[in-house]
Amino acid sequence: MILAQIALVPIYLSHWSVTMYGTWLAVQSLASIISSLDYGHHEFLAYEFLRIGRENRPRLSLTIWSGVSIGLLISVAQIVVVFLFLATGALNGLLDKAQTIDADLLHDAGVVLMLQAFVWLLNNSVTGLLFRALAPFGYFPRMAWWNLGSSVVSAIAPVFAVMLGAKLLATGLVVAVATTVFSIPIYIDLFRWLRREQIPFCAPSLRLGLRNFFYSTAVSGKGLLENARQHGVRLVLAPLAGAASLTAFSTMRTGANIAVQGMGTVTQPLMPDLMLFLHQRDQMRSEAAFSTVWFVLVAVLAPAMVVIQSFVEPFYLLWTRGRVPFNPALFASLSLTVLVYALAQPAIAVVRGNNLLRPQLFLSALAAVVVVGGIYLLVPNLGILGGGVALATAEVVAAVGYQIVAHRWLRRNELKWPKQYSFIATTSVLIAALAMGALVLSPQARFIILPVALLLLLGNCWQYWRLLPALIRQHVVRIVGSFPGVRKLYAFGKL
Repeated sequence: MILAQIALVPIYLSHWSVTMYGTWLAVQSLASIISSLDYGHHEFLAYEFLRIGRENRPRLSLTIWSGVSIGLLISVAQIVVVFLFLATGALNGLLDKAQTIDADLLHDAGVVLMLQAFVWLLNNSVTGLLFRALAPFGYFPRMAWWNLGSSVVSAIAPVFAVMLGAKLLATGLVVAVATTVFSIPIYIDLFRWLRREQIPFCAPSLRLGLRNFFYSTAVSGKGLLENARQHGVRLVLAPLAGAASLTAFSTMRTGANIAVQGMGTVTQPLMPDLMLFLHQRDQMRSEAAFSTVWFVLVAVLAPAMVVIQSFVEPFYLLWTRGRVPFNPALFASLSLTVLVYALAQPAIAVVRGNNLLRPQLFLSALAAVVVVGGIYLLVPNLGILGGGVALATAEVVAAVGYQIVAHRWLRRNELKWPKQYSFIATTSVLIAALAMGALVLSPQARFIILPVALLLLLGNCWQYWRLLPALIRQHVVRIVGSFPGVRKLYAFGKL
């Protein structure tokens, strides 16, 4: 995903106009928002599958196939929603309130959106549930490899289409066909493992499926609000700032998206273990899991954001072929959202992992209101920088809220919040934020600001390293020492 996000932008901008690329981005965002209901259903059932476990296969099978039947109905409903968007002209209003996009491009955008709704029905509705159903049996890594393959196909297919001269509609068709073909071996593999684990097909229970769907609407609502905060920004910016400004905002947000995905590679595999430690009231191992997440922030993310802010502009202009101007203040505000998001990850894991739905809904709604309201208030005066400020503010509000809820849950369950780790991680975010602000105000002084900031971050990282449990330190040393270059350097030092 990181490679795709970096490589695709110059290819798109070399063959498409900025307006066409902005329209493509807006369609992707709208498709993501429309599928929130089914995705929330998947997420709720994922925790149900873990709760049922591998011992009660009849119950697990009934829950799986009841969920599949409801999921298919949800996907059909999503197709109906897209049809209504197209029939009523609502899509045109969302994408082009300023009337700067020609009618043919808007028509193609509508067809691509409908294609994506059908692709979700064929490729994601069932496989997404079966991926999660096999998690209690130890197949998380295998499912992750299939997800990797899907990401590669989804990234490469549009590249070939665009390079061969395809416009919006043809590119959308190529992606739909490629992802559907790739889903065939996924289905075969999933059903093979279901048979091997003796999880048979059974007649679905409409009552059970509807009950689980009812409970999952809270998760879907939270996901929809978070989508509004993350992807919905594009839909709000498109009519306010235009497709060209949306392209600038999205390309500058690429680095932030990459960092968020990088955090996901740490937090998602940790979630099953973290939930086990929390339910066992294991303070030491829970802190070890928290500290692992924050170590990525302290040792990698915070210094990286400062370094990137110092030198990114010429690379960004080269990357976008000089067609999208660079806004250092916007880039810094988007980088700050990543740091705050990373800081909040342990608290978010506690709240989500324990299905504390009411606080999740409230905080997601509050953050979405801050983003959308902030954009409407700030963009007319600050331009697309207002979008970055609104996002950063919402991330801070959400992070504070999640920490409050996580503190309360841990206290009620006789566990403690790891204050020392949290304080050092927060300090890293503050140092990076001040450094990026200084670089925006005085870019010519970056060779003074950067060394000072890195020195402060290094000292903070050293304090964090000293606090880490011995087991975590040994694991980090073992990972770093496995790299060939490090082994050679160590051998040279011994000589």
